[in-house]
Amino acid sequence: MDQLPYPNPPQPTRLAAGTRPHHRFWPRRLPLSITPPATSLWDNLQTSARRYPDKAALVFFGRRLSYAQLLHQAERLAAYLHKLGVQKGDRVLLNMQNCPQLVVAHFAILRANAVVVPVNPMNLAEELKHYITDPDARVAITTADLAGQLAQANDALAPSLRLAHLVLSHISDAFDADTSGADAPPAQWSDWLLARHAAPETAGAQVHDWSSALEHNLPLPPLAVGPADLAILPYTSGTTGLPKGCMHTHASIMHNAVASNLWGNGSPENIVLAVVPMFHITGMVSLMHTSIRGSATLILMPRWDRELAGRLISSWRVTHWTNIPTMVIDLMASPNFEQFDLSSLVYIGGGGAAMPQAVAQRLFEQFGLRYIEGYGLTETAAPSHSNPPDAPKQQCLGIPFMSTDARVIDPETLAELGVGEQGEIIMHGPEIFQGYWKRPDATAAAFITLDGKRFFRSGDLGHVDQDGYFFLTDRLKRMINASGFKVWPAEVEALMFRHPAIQEACIIATRDSYRGESVKAVVVLRPAHRDQLSEAELIGWCRENMAVYKVPRSVQFVDALPKSGSGKVMWRALQEAEGG
Repeated sequence: MDQLPYPNPPQPTRLAAGTRPHHRFWPRRLPLSITPPATSLWDNLQTSARRYPDKAALVFFGRRLSYAQLLHQAERLAAYLHKLGVQKGDRVLLNMQNCPQLVVAHFAILRANAVVVPVNPMNLAEELKHYITDPDARVAITTADLAGQLAQANDALAPSLRLAHLVLSHISDAFDADTSGADAPPAQWSDWLLARHAAPETAGAQVHDWSSALEHNLPLPPLAVGPADLAILPYTSGTTGLPKGCMHTHASIMHNAVASNLWGNGSPENIVLAVVPMFHITGMVSLMHTSIRGSATLILMPRWDRELAGRLISSWRVTHWTNIPTMVIDLMASPNFEQFDLSSLVYIGGGGAAMPQAVAQRLFEQFGLRYIEGYGLTETAAPSHSNPPDAPKQQCLGIPFMSTDARVIDPETLAELGVGEQGEIIMHGPEIFQGYWKRPDATAAAFITLDGKRFFRSGDLGHVDQDGYFFLTDRLKRMINASGFKVWPAEVEALMFRHPAIQEACIIATRDSYRGESVKAVVVLRPAHRDQLSEAELIGWCRENMAVYKVPRSVQFVDALPKSGSGKVMWRALQEAEGG
């Protein structure tokens, strides 16, 4: 086998008949597959609240919310949503940063027999219109600091497409403004965190106050959803067109919540730092649902701040921290790093980008921590792969997750490839989504049948080593990975074309020593605007019209874009010229 990066790895077990090479490194305490509970996701919260009513479920800037309180608030909000007309299968927008209200609202939507549509809070009005119209949403839940963009998006839509109700919360209601010490929020956050933003006016939508909604003693509807019902509709972009909704049932999310809890040696004593955004599939499943299922305590951070993270890990004795590598790099670069106490950590890992070997080695040498890299997509209720906690390899996707079969195939012939051969990674398992919302053609193109099983085509190129560990080498799809945030060029290009000066635009990746990759725009201006628009002005316009992680960090103005004989922009030629 390849040399593992850490000394004294566990010795591989003998391979049994019918198993694959990676099973030699499978954690001995775990089965290869599991049978998740045949219940809805709501049952996980209800069960934890019954068993541990007084235990802290959430901690936000020092204020604790017990499991009993979390259950009560979710039930009250679910009853209110039912009063607003939310029925089984209805899609409800949830647009929030990490805060207690996000967790309450997420489970309230599920308890109302509805479907959560998680929205990136960085999205601006132009982007948000699609998230209202595509899932046919009539109700949205958000915080006051984000409500203005949502209202602007709503007002731009035809009356028949608009939201009918907007439930509005204030983040500052979830903690004490005078909190001090290790739990105190960074001073630079005070403008948005403590400000009482006014409720926006929006055409056609009635605005409801969160606190008033929870005060109502309305009857709950009967719980009418089970494993096969749609639970979450997260959106993912692609090579062309607008973002697509990924249909996840209670069963697909339940599998990875249960499996992730087992994989990370979870218990009710876990203290979990939740700074990865919980609108994203990783934060939603690997943090929120896994922790609620395991009756753990979530220490919530609405945004990344290395000093706050260091203090919270130290003071709350955090045991589990799922992150993206840039967070670890940033924390270890803090001038106060030596003052932080990371000795309580027993699990640290993440994905979205490879962890630099030097940083992983320092974590091991200084704290005895093996950084556990994983891999997954919105379509796979991440993860679909993870490194075994006792036998990880660095800069490696890991091995197929519990109950999962993954292969590497030739993307043209669809034939399975052997050790070391590069091809497309495909996955089959209970965590795989049902298909794309209202996109039957895209769904059909995303799946193939192999050995009688339905496999999802990831669009990522990789290979498997002789031990059965998967490695990512390239992408079939156009995608830029900026500090773990996926940026889809087609979506950014579509937004940039709205600028009156832009005739053509092509988005490519550029190397970034810290973020891994950053966004670069290659732009052709309309003749009347040439020499009239600067790089800084265009970047400033982009900041006003798209989420900040999508904004180009650099712009190159050119006279023409390279095109094929059929007139298609040859983006790969530009990417190769950039060095990618």
